[in-house]
Amino acid sequence: MAFMAAEASAWLQGHNAPMLDLDDRSRLLLKTLVERYIADGQPVGSRTLSRASGLDLSPATIRNVMSDLEELGLIASPHTSAGRVPTARGYRLFVDTMLTARPGGQTPPALAPDQPQKVIANAAQLLSSLSRFVGVVMAPRRTSVFRHIEFLRLSERRLLLIIVAPDGDVQNRVLFTETDYSPAELIEASNYLNAHFSGMAIDQVRARLRQEAERLRGEIAQLMQAAVQAGSEAMSQAQGEVVIAGERNLLSVSDFSGDMNQLRRAFDLFEQKTQLIRLLDSSSQAEGVRIFIGGESQTVPVEDLSVVSAPYEVDGQVVGTLGVIGPTRMPYDRMIQIVDITARLVSNALSQGRAG
Repeated sequence: MAFMAAEASAWLQGHNAPMLDLDDRSRLLLKTLVERYIADGQPVGSRTLSRASGLDLSPATIRNVMSDLEELGLIASPHTSAGRVPTARGYRLFVDTMLTARPGGQTPPALAPDQPQKVIANAAQLLSSLSRFVGVVMAPRRTSVFRHIEFLRLSERRLLLIIVAPDGDVQNRVLFTETDYSPAELIEASNYLNAHFSGMAIDQVRARLRQEAERLRGEIAQLMQAAVQAGSEAMSQAQGEVVIAGERNLLSVSDFSGDMNQLRRAFDLFEQKTQLIRLLDSSSQAEGVRIFIGGESQTVPVEDLSVVSAPYEVDGQVVGTLGVIGPTRMPYDRMIQIVDITARLVSNALSQGRAG
């Protein structure tokens, strides 16, 4: 079943669409221009628009409409051509109000239930291979709740902290302490934490320890507070894992071949990941597919890049986000299909893996 424009607009979340009162003729010509430019990659002239739109209009009339669209900032004229290309503002209006998303022909293979890390890696590869652009998956947010904590003495004033989450995930951290704790003291500290705080979130444990510090021996209290701090850092670092696949696909995109600065900025985005994490994290707050277009804001710092993203779930709870990163001139209807289906496949695989 096809998604008509109105349905697609309701489906896509997080719009910053320009509020413009375009007449039907202007809307159709803008829609046609964007579709032709996405398909061909060439500036679109009035003669091409006349043929592709099916409107019985004179070239002069079409040029007048294009001039109006240009004044509104929806299209622009490259210096080397008489044709026009969409701007970021034009793309935004197109994807929010004019896009018709149709089901693709080939259904991607199901992702096998497995360890979360393997499901995520496979999903990134799947997104990349289906889109022929870059696939990104933000790893599932880990729970900040611990089931068990243990200390292992490595050497004088050097300990290994072992934190086991309710799902069996294990985080290890090395602690350097001012005090050289005996094995008996390490057992005392771990027993206290496990007896009183198992099943609680790390932040709750930190608050409770502050209240109970007076009742505990000073050295033991310091050790437990250091453990909670390290545990919190371990959990927050686990939140920031992003798996990226297919970066090299951008090398073959004609939109970047003539602009090494844009390509370099794109690879910086993949390398540093901070902005990418922030972008994907904002996607997890909305339902359904979101589209971020470079050039319309600082959300996507590379002008010629767009991101199509969607959250995925485990047992009905949103735990992460995935998406496709490609040129602004991408087939958005197809990317929406790919991202939406892959999000469902990841949700199913992770939920089944947990059940198993």
